[in-house]
Amino acid sequence: MDPQFNSSASVAELLRARYARRLPSSLMELAGPVHGRVELPLHVAWSGLRAYDLDRPRQCMSLYRTVLAEGQRDDLVAFLNRDLLLAQWPDLRTLISRHIRAVWEEAFPELV
Repeated sequence: MDPQFNSSASVAELLRARYARRLPSSLMELAGPVHGRVELPLHVAWSGLRAYDLDRPRQCMSLYRTVLAEGQRDDLVAFLNRDLLLAQWPDLRTLISRHIRAVWEEAFPELV
């Protein structure tokens, strides 16, 4: 078997495990804001934009992408909102990594 393939497979497994550890136990835990301005902490938004206006659809989508990729479990719960996530998921799922998408959709079938 090709060693590079094994390496890629193990990297994918590591990424999925990392994202899976951060998941809330249910989408109901996601009680973040639905309107207004939100400023992400540096450990989440360490590069680029840190403040987002949730009433502007592109900024809201960008905040969700950032939090899904960089946030820890407490960040997911604090900054994501269940209803907004469900509403944005059809578009959001195309903008995030396949590893994040797979972990979230396997854990929460209501997203699919």
